[in-house]
Amino acid sequence: MMEKIKSFALVALVALSLVQSFLLMYSPPMLGATVRTDQDYINTEPMGSVLGVEQVIFPDEMVLHFGKNEHTVLYPGTTFYDMILKERIQGREFKSFQRSPANVLNWNEIRKNDIGVELRFDVGIPVELLQKLLKLKGDLLFLQDTIDRIWIFKTEGTEEVRTFFFSADGKTVYESLQADLTVRDVQDYVGFGQYQTRYSITSDGIYVPDKPVRAVQSLYPYSTYPPELMQRNLFFDPSTTRAVEGRNGSKIYTDGKRGLQVQQDSTWISFTDPAAPQSGADVLSDNFYAAVEFVNTHGGWDGSYRFSTLQDGLDGSVVEFQQYLESYPILSPPGFQYGEMRLLLQQGTVTEYNRSLITLADQPSDRQQRWLPGGSELQSALQSYDRRSEVSALYPAVQAVQREEGKILFVPIWAVRLKDGSQHALMDAYPAGYTPANTDGTAGDPASSGATDDSKDGKPEVSGHGLG
Repeated sequence: MMEKIKSFALVALVALSLVQSFLLMYSPPMLGATVRTDQDYINTEPMGSVLGVEQVIFPDEMVLHFGKNEHTVLYPGTTFYDMILKERIQGREFKSFQRSPANVLNWNEIRKNDIGVELRFDVGIPVELLQKLLKLKGDLLFLQDTIDRIWIFKTEGTEEVRTFFFSADGKTVYESLQADLTVRDVQDYVGFGQYQTRYSITSDGIYVPDKPVRAVQSLYPYSTYPPELMQRNLFFDPSTTRAVEGRNGSKIYTDGKRGLQVQQDSTWISFTDPAAPQSGADVLSDNFYAAVEFVNTHGGWDGSYRFSTLQDGLDGSVVEFQQYLESYPILSPPGFQYGEMRLLLQQGTVTEYNRSLITLADQPSDRQQRWLPGGSELQSALQSYDRRSEVSALYPAVQAVQREEGKILFVPIWAVRLKDGSQHALMDAYPAGYTPANTDGTAGDPASSGATDDSKDGKPEVSGHGLG
């Protein structure tokens, strides 16, 4: 009897062993942590587009020099700007950099006499990030600098092409001694601007068009992402959050640590996630990468954005992105927040996140051609500006103005950027339907015929003289 029990137990053990072996071999693995930590956000719901780092880094303007002190300016998103940057410069290699003091050459004489192209950034770009835009190879010293201008030119009376990268500190330049560029390349760059409006340059380096330029006014319907969607995107466990009313009528979601404030009739949010003080210095480029990834994961990008600010502060690194409508940077009047994203980071951790919940329709419901003043009229407005000594750039933009429910009017203006990075409206466009006499374009009545639209994909082209 005892032997039978032992035999039965042995058979049972063998069977159990076979079952365990089968489960180990063919059951799906259980990978990953089984406990949620405070370092992980929940799976987010898709909202806007996902952008790569290289898609938000580009010059805010491109200056073409023709010699004989003649110049024109091309702006992002226009046909010739894209052809020069994306098709002619981005594929070339720049290497073997030599460091020199900024006054190594007489730049005013080069600007007047030598043909070439300048890529100008309104903020210094760390070389590590600039490598996402251009093919750069340099020594460690060069890689640790920030660049706010690149100048490629053919020296007068020779067949030599020189390329310089200007440090944002204003004291240093780096010449690429082995740039993959030829005289024909530079001639082609300049050739794209031959029929564009000429720009004059002020004594402090501000480019002003000699004639009025064409622009477009657009009326766009819009919708908004629900605040609850951002709540689900930004909190680890939305079920633990509670909503409270702010003093100014805003709504605040909080889980006791993080806060999401919904303002401006549910069109703007401010998210805060306090972080413990960190020891050690912030790495600007690391914070930039973290900012782009955070936006990709938590809300995405509604349209085109350009990286516009990267600076260290007492509370961390500030990273800002400016939104573009077609070829125009968007500015908003006081009291209406729209057209930018702002993040504050500490060593790769986002502690503040500010953005709009507005998403524009694919097409405007109305478009009108407008003219922006140029020549002496614009020069006079610039000179009489009460903060003239602080101006670092002049450029066409659109101002976002809320109209009736669910619509924004984008009005073309001349804007200025000050040395502190702030942007302000300088001068309005002429009234709709008015065509100034001294223009390079075809005269007509835009109020009755609609805006001229001779660009690809139905979007207007704004170059040195406006559309097309």
